[in-house]
Amino acid sequence: MSIDEYNPVRATRNAMRERHDRGLLGDLIAVLEEHPAGLRRWSVMRAMRKRRERAGCEITPKFEGEIERVFRKYCVDEAPRENETRPFCRPKDKPGEVWAVDRARLDRFFEAACEAA
Repeated sequence: MSIDEYNPVRATRNAMRERHDRGLLGDLIAVLEEHPAGLRRWSVMRAMRKRRERAGCEITPKFEGEIERVFRKYCVDEAPRENETRPFCRPKDKPGEVWAVDRARLDRFFEAACEAA
């Protein structure tokens, strides 16, 4: 039994955060897919803000931090494992803070998500 089974408030908060993160993840994938070479972090934040505003979503004061957290959670680390499914990366051939999506990993990410569902 997990601690959330004893604390329904925490379980509800975690479920809400997970739904929110999935929305940000979908938007982040869409933004980065439009730019196969990647985007600088600042440009990602601007594109995400515009996307959310067009959709009528609230832009919280912690919006950039939330995006950063989701990116890091789904970003492959320096030593990727075989069959890595985390779709985001930081291209090593690009100077500065560039974020990108790796198409092959993204396909595996979606396949893994479908299998889990």
